Amino acid sequence: MVKFNRFTLDNGLRVLVHEDNTTPMAVLNILYDVGARDEDPDQTGFAHLFEHLMFGGSVNIPNYDEPLQRVGGENNAFTSNDITNYYITLPSANLETAFWLESDRMLSLAFSEKSLEVQRNVVIEEFKQRYLNQPYGDVWLKLRPLVYKKHPYQWATIGKEIKHIEDAKIEDVKAFFKKHYNPQNAIIVVGGNVKTEDIKQLSEKWFGSIPAGEKYHRNLPQEPEQHDERRSTVTAKVPLNDVYIAFQMGARLDKSYYAAELISDILSRGNSSRLYRNLVKEKELFSEVHAYMSGSLDKGMFVFEGKPLENVSTETAEAAIWEELERIKTELIPADELIKVKNKIESTMIFSEMALLDKAMNLASFELLGDADLLNHETGKYLAVTAEEIKNLSNEIFRRDNSSTLIYLAEKA
Repeated sequence: MVKFNRFTLDNGLRVLVHEDNTTPMAVLNILYDVGARDEDPDQTGFAHLFEHLMFGGSVNIPNYDEPLQRVGGENNAFTSNDITNYYITLPSANLETAFWLESDRMLSLAFSEKSLEVQRNVVIEEFKQRYLNQPYGDVWLKLRPLVYKKHPYQWATIGKEIKHIEDAKIEDVKAFFKKHYNPQNAIIVVGGNVKTEDIKQLSEKWFGSIPAGEKYHRNLPQEPEQHDERRSTVTAKVPLNDVYIAFQMGARLDKSYYAAELISDILSRGNSSRLYRNLVKEKELFSEVHAYMSGSLDKGMFVFEGKPLENVSTETAEAAIWEELERIKTELIPADELIKVKNKIESTMIFSEMALLDKAMNLASFELLGDADLLNHETGKYLAVTAEEIKNLSNEIFRRDNSSTLIYLAEKA
C-alpha cells in the first residue's frame, strides 16, 4: 500500500506527495501528458526531441545539470508514445533546488537556434545509431505501420524518419512547447523524507504563478479492429533470421489488460515459461523467444519475437509459435501454473513499492490513468483473473486475421 496526499494548484497542476521518513533522500517526478501519439503525422519525433531540448537550459539557468550536481542530485527523462517523464533524485534537504529547476524550465525554457541545432544533431545521431545502423534496430519503424493504419501509434517515439527532425523549425518547437508543457498538462509527484505542508508551500512558491495555458483536448483517430492477416519480409545485415508476430489488443484501462499480462508471463517469463521450455530447450528451434505487450494507453500490441537457430527455417519457427498459441487457446491453464505466474506478479508489485523513484513514477502514471490510488488495487486485479478468462482472451487476440508478421532474413554472404 503506497500512501499519498494530493492537492491541485489554481493553475491546474496536480501534485501528489508520498511521505517516507525512512530515507534521507527525495524524488521529484514530473509527468507531462504528451507523447509521440500527440504529434503531427508530418512532424514526428517532436516529443522525443523536446525531451532533449528540456536539458538545453532555460532563460535563467543556462546549464541545467550544474546546480543540481552541486547539491548531490541526479536527473534523467524518457519519452514514450504516451507520455514524457522527467525525474530528479537528491537529498531531501536540497529539494527546493529541484522545484527551482523544474519550474524554471516549465516557464522559461530557452529557445535558441543554437540549442535546437545541438539537440537536433544529438537526436539525428541517436536515430542513426539505435534505429538504422544496429541489427534489428528499425523493427518498430517497420512493425508499427503494419499493426496501426489510423492511430498515431503507427510511428515510433524517435519519429517516422530523420527528415522530420532535420526540418524542425524554431517556431514549430515553440508551438509544441506552448501546447503541451503547461501546468494543466503535468502531474508532479514528490516522494521521500518530506512533509505535505512543506511541499504545498514549495509548489505554490515555484509553480503557482505559472499561467495554466490552454487545455489540450486529445482527439486522436482510433484504430479499427483488424480483420486481415498482414505480412512483410525484409532482408537485412543481421546475424540471424528473426520472426515478429504482433496482435492488436485492448488499451491499458481495458479489463482484459490483466489477463493479457498473465498470458505474456505464462508464455515468456523466465526459464520455466512455455516458450523457453518448449521451443528453446526441448525442440531446440530458437536461440531466444519472447512474448511482451506494449501497455499502451490506447489500443495496444501483443508481440512475439524469436530468433530461429541457423538450421531452422522461419516457416518452421513461425509454425511453432502458432502451435503454442493454439494450445493456450484450446486448453485451460493448469491451476499450479496460473498460481505461479500470479505469485511472480505479486512479488514484482511488492518490489516496485520499495524503491522511492519507482513509487513516484507509478503514482504519476496511475494518476494519469484517472486516480493514483489505482496503484494500490493492481495486484488484486491480477489475482482475480481466471483460467477461463485467459483462454477466452487468447481466442479473441491470437487470430490469424488479427496478426501482423514481420520476418527478418539475414543477408547471405
